[in-house]
Formats: sequence, C-alpha cells, structure tokens
Amino acid sequence: MKADPSVNIYGEPLIPCSTEPLTGFFRDGACNTCASDQGSHTVCAVMTDEFLAYSKYVGNDLSTPRPEYGFAGLKAGDSWCLCAARFLQAHDEGCAPRVNLSATHLRATDIVPLRVLEQYALP
Repeated sequence: MKADPSVNIYGEPLIPCSTEPLTGFFRDGACNTCASDQGSHTVCAVMTDEFLAYSKYVGNDLSTPRPEYGFAGLKAGDSWCLCAARFLQAHDEGCAPRVNLSATHLRATDIVPLRVLEQYALP
C-alpha cells in the first residue's frame, strides 16, 4: 500500500493525531490514507460522550474494549482518526466532535466540505 502524500487540509505537513491511543489507518498515529482506505480514516476528531454514544447507536462501537484486536476502547477526550463519512453523518445529526485541522488529512475534503470541518475546529 502506497500512502497518499501526508498533508493536512491546508496543504501543510500532517501532524500526528494520537499515539495514545494509537490511531490511523496505518496505526502510525496520523490520519494518513491510501487507495486501500475504503473508509477514509482522515478526520482527526476529539471524542465526546455524545459522539461515542451516537457512533455506537449507528453500528460502530468505539467505546467498548476489544482486546482480541488490541483495542482498549475510546473515551471522551481521546483523539481518533474518524472515517470522513461518519463525521459528516454526525454533523448532519448534530453530534459531530471537535476536529484538529492540522492533523486532518487533505483527503477528508473529498467527502466533508472544508467549511464544515472548520465549524468544528479546536480552539
């Protein structure tokens, strides 16, 4: 798998999203992506209880530990590379989490309009 260039939504070098917990399609701590990343795990979001409950409700339980996959489960305050479509869905439902724009991959804007991402920018 050849990774796409590691750039954020502003065309600058992509900064890490989280190494604790370790996130990203490549599990490299960044929201890097490639053609094989069907979910486009490109939005660096800071989890909230509301978003985690929503994600579980729509079928992607991110809060329950899955030790068989080395996944401890996420909690509010954790940063995680979200699928861009799930972020947009959460936005449409009014429960999208905050976003670290410097750690959000440029490819996220293929799915989520930049103006929407900027509405959720971390202060």
